[in-house]
Amino acid sequence: MTKTLVIAEKPSVAQDIVRALAPVAGKFDKHDEYFESEKYVVTSAVGHLVEIQAPEEFDVKRGKWSFANLPVIPPYFDLKPVDKTKSRLNAVIKLAKRKDVTSIINACDAGREGELIFRLIEQFAGSTRAGKFTPLGKPVKRLWLQSMTPQAIREGFEQLRSDKQMSGLADAARSRSEADWLVGINGTRAMTAFNSRDGGFFLTTVGRVQTPTLAVVVEREEQIRKFVSRDYWEIHATFLAEAGEYQAKWFDTKWKKNADDAEQRADRLWNERDALAIADAVRGKAATVTEESKPTTQASPMLFDLTSLQREANGRFGFSAKTTLALAQSLYERHKALTYPRTDSRHLPEDYVAVAKKTMETLATSGMKHLEPFAKQAVKENYVKPSKRIFDNSKVSDHFAIIPTLQAPTGLSDAEQRLYDLVVKRFLSVFFPSAEFMVTTRITQAVGHSFMTSGKVLVKPGWLAIWGKEAESEKTADEDSKTLVAVKPGEMVRAEVVEARGLKTRPPARYSEATLLGAMEGAGKMVEDDELREAMQEKGLGTPATRAATIEGLINEKYMFREGRELIPTAKAFQLMTLLRGLGVEELSKPALTGEWEYKLSQMEHGKLSRDAFMLEIAEMTKHIVKKAKEYDRDTVPGDYVTLGTPCPNCGGIVKENYRRYTCTGKSGTGEDACGFSFGKTPAGRTFEIAEVEQLLRDKQVGPLEGFRSKAGWPFTSEIILKFSDEDKNWKLEFDFGDEQDPAETGELIDFSAQESLGACPKCGARVFEFGKNYVCEKSVPTAAQATPSCDFKTGQVILQQPVAREQMQKLLATGKTDLLDKFVSMRTRRAFKAFLAYNKDEGKVTFEFEPRTSKFPPRKTAAGKMPAAKVPAAKSAAGKTTAKPASKKASVNQAVPAKKAAAPKAAKTPKPGNLVPSTELAAVIGTGPYARTEVIKLLWDYIKANGLQDTKDKRSINADAKLLPIFGKPQVTMFELAKVVGPHLK
Repeated sequence: MTKTLVIAEKPSVAQDIVRALAPVAGKFDKHDEYFESEKYVVTSAVGHLVEIQAPEEFDVKRGKWSFANLPVIPPYFDLKPVDKTKSRLNAVIKLAKRKDVTSIINACDAGREGELIFRLIEQFAGSTRAGKFTPLGKPVKRLWLQSMTPQAIREGFEQLRSDKQMSGLADAARSRSEADWLVGINGTRAMTAFNSRDGGFFLTTVGRVQTPTLAVVVEREEQIRKFVSRDYWEIHATFLAEAGEYQAKWFDTKWKKNADDAEQRADRLWNERDALAIADAVRGKAATVTEESKPTTQASPMLFDLTSLQREANGRFGFSAKTTLALAQSLYERHKALTYPRTDSRHLPEDYVAVAKKTMETLATSGMKHLEPFAKQAVKENYVKPSKRIFDNSKVSDHFAIIPTLQAPTGLSDAEQRLYDLVVKRFLSVFFPSAEFMVTTRITQAVGHSFMTSGKVLVKPGWLAIWGKEAESEKTADEDSKTLVAVKPGEMVRAEVVEARGLKTRPPARYSEATLLGAMEGAGKMVEDDELREAMQEKGLGTPATRAATIEGLINEKYMFREGRELIPTAKAFQLMTLLRGLGVEELSKPALTGEWEYKLSQMEHGKLSRDAFMLEIAEMTKHIVKKAKEYDRDTVPGDYVTLGTPCPNCGGIVKENYRRYTCTGKSGTGEDACGFSFGKTPAGRTFEIAEVEQLLRDKQVGPLEGFRSKAGWPFTSEIILKFSDEDKNWKLEFDFGDEQDPAETGELIDFSAQESLGACPKCGARVFEFGKNYVCEKSVPTAAQATPSCDFKTGQVILQQPVAREQMQKLLATGKTDLLDKFVSMRTRRAFKAFLAYNKDEGKVTFEFEPRTSKFPPRKTAAGKMPAAKVPAAKSAAGKTTAKPASKKASVNQAVPAKKAAAPKAAKTPKPGNLVPSTELAAVIGTGPYARTEVIKLLWDYIKANGLQDTKDKRSINADAKLLPIFGKPQVTMFELAKVVGPHLK
C-alpha cells in the first residue's frame, strides 16, 4: 500500500495533525521521529533544517575580505544542513525517499517562512548540481492551516492546494532569503574592507534588518546629544471651596499647536516675568467654576503576539526580549502551557470560540487562587462569545495569538510563572467587560485667567479587576486619576496658593527594549511612500521571532550596550552611520528598503513580478553598494565630528575627530599650525568612545579595555598608552599588556614602601602588592630587604578579559577565593563564562573554580508556587556525594582527586549528549560532570589557556603539567591530538 508523507514545521503540529486524522485515517503508531498509519506517515522539522550558502568556488573566507573579491554574487546557491538539527533532517529525508511513500504534503506553517522551510528540505532531499534542482519525483500538495482545531485540520486535508498554486509564495520566500544573504554578506564585507584599509581587521556588519534598527537608536541618541534645554514656567494653584481644596494648572485658552515647535504647550510660559505676573494677579482672588462630567469606557488590550508580550514583560519585569522568548518557548515546548509564541497575530481563528470556552473552564479549576475566581465569573456569565475584536480569520497570519492551553502547568520557575500569569491575565481580560470611568473636567476662572483640573473616577472596574483595580480606589500619581472635591453650582472659590514653577524641557528618552521592539514593529510608519508603507504595515523590521535576536546581535557586535533598561549606541554605531551616509548608501539604514522588498515580494506572490527580475535588481543593488565603497577616494568621510576638550599633548593645540583619526589641528584649529600628532580611532578593531579619548589625552593612558581583536581574530584586553617617541619627537599610541621586564633579570630593586599590602602571600606568608599589571608577592621580586627572590607567587590583574579588582584579590588572599566573576572569555570558544578564582595549594597558583552544576532548568515549583518540603533537592559535592547542605561544598575544576569515586550512572547503549563521565584523572582538571564531549574539550582548553600551557614557540603544542600528564601520557601533545587522548578518559 502506498502512503503519503506529511511534513509539519514543528513536532507539536505533527501531534495535532495525528490527533485530528486518527478518527478518519485509523490508528497511528508512534516511532522516534514520526507517526505512521495505513495511509499517512507524519513527521516534522524543528524550524529550519537547511540553509543557503554560496558554492565553494564562489565563497570568500574571512581574512580575505578585500575589494578584489567583491561583490560575491553566485549564479546559484548551494544548501547545507543546520548543524544542530542534522539528525532530524536525515530522518525526514529517509522517510521522503521510502519506496512506499508516493506523495508528500507540505504541512509547514501557512506563510512565507513555512514555505521556505519545506522547499529547502525538498530540494536537499533531491539533488542540486550547478544550480539545477532535480526533485524527488513525488507529487507535492500544500496543507494551509490558520486554525489548529481538529475540525479545521480535517477540512484542510479535504482542501489541499496544488504545488502550482504555491509557486508564487515559494519564489517570494526563496528570493527574500537569497536577497538577505547577498546584501548582508556583500555589505558587511565591503564596509569591513573599507574600514580595514589602514591595516588590521575591523569587522563592520550590516544587514537589511539590523542596520535600520541600529539607525533608529543612533538617530534618537543624536537628538539627545543635540538637544538644547529651554526654561519654561507652569502656574500651579490651590483653590479653596466649601468642601475643601483642589489643585489646578493655568492654561492658555487661545493656544494653537505649533508644527515647528513640538515643545509648545497650552500650559507653558516661556518667560518668568509673565508667569509671575499671572500668579500675582490671581493669588487671593475669587474665581468662578464650570465643570463637565461624562462617562467613558476603556476596553482591555488585545491578546498578545510575541512583540507585545516582549514589550510588556520588559516594562513590567525588566526581561530582555531574548529572555521573554526563551521563557515563552519553554512554556510552549516543555510545559505545554502556552500556544506557539513566535507569532505576529493578536487574534484567534473564528472557529476557536469553543476552544476558548474550554480554556476558560480549565482556568476556572486550575487552583490559581488569584485568577481562578475571574475565570469562574467568565464561565458563569458566558463572557466568551464570538467577537471580531478577538476572533477574526483575516487578522490571523501564520499563527494565532498567544493564549493558555488546556494543560495547567506545574513546576514552573519564578520567571516562567510570572510570564504565564501575564498571558493568562491578558486572556481573561480580553473577554471581560470594559472598565467604566467618570471623567470630570473643571475650569476655574479668576481675573481673566483659566485653570484646569481633571478627575477620573473608576466606576466599574470590569477587566481591570483582574489586575487588582477596584472601583473608586485608584491610588496613582496621575493627576487625571483622582476624585475631585465637590463644588456647588454657582459657588465662588478662592485662589489660596498660586506659584510659578520654573522647569526645563527634557530630551527624548532613550530606547528601552520595549520601545525599540515597538519601533521595529511600527517601522512602516517611517516610510514616506504610500505603497511601501502599506506593504510594511503587517511586517515591520524583522519578524516577531527574529527581533530579539537582532537586538542581541547588535549588542554582541558592540554597536550598542544595555545600561539599566536603556539601549545606548556606541562610537562604532555612529561610525557606521557616518560611513553609510558619506558613501551614499543610506538605503541600508532606512526601513524603506524593507518596504520596497515587501511590496515586490507581495507582487511576486500574486504572479505580478518574476523571481528573476527581482533577483536581478538585488544583484545590481549589491554591486552599487560595493562600488560606492570601493571607489571612494577622499581622505575622510563627511560627518558630524567632535572637537575634543582636552588639548594636544604635544603642542597644546585643538584635537579634532575625522572619520578615521583624532588629529591635532594646531592652536588655530585650522590645521595650518598642526604639530602632526594623531592616532587611529579604531586600534585592533575596537572603536574609542569620546570619554576614553579624553582620558587618554589627559592621563596618557586608559584601560584596561576589552574588545580588541588580533589580526587572526582573537579577542584580547589591553591598556592603551601614549608614549613619547624621541625619533619622531611626538606622542604615539601603543598597547600596554603589562609585560614589564623581569626585575630578577635586570637587578632593579622594587620599592613597595608607598603601597598598602593587599594581604598575605598564600605560598610564603609575605605581603602581596600591585606591580605593573599583576599582583605579586614582595619576595618574588628584588627588594632592598631581599635582593634574591625566594617566592614565585604572581597572578594577573586581568585574566581572560576579566578584570580582577583590588578588593577581589584581597578577598582571595583572606578567604582563598574571590566572588563569582562573570566576564571571563574562553580563548578557544570566545564564549563568556563564570568562575571563582581560588588559590590551589597543590599547584601553588591561582586557578578557576566553577559553580556546582545544576539542572538546565530552574527549580520546579508546585501549583501553589512552593517547593515541597519532602522533595528539596540535595546538592552534590565535588566528590559526588549527596549532602543535605547544598551550600556547603562547591564543584571545582581544581579539586584534588576525590576520596571516593562518584557512583557511575546506569550505562546507556549509546551515550547521549551530557552523559559522559570523566575519569578520576580528567575530573581533577574539569570536574566530575557528566558532560557533552564538546563541553569537555571546551573546559580543557579553558584550563590550558588559564595556566599558560600552550608552548611559547609552537602554539599548536600543549605542555602537560602535573594534572595533565596522566591524561596525555607524555610531556606534550598537539592540539589535534587532544580529542584522541581525552577519549579513553570518558565513559
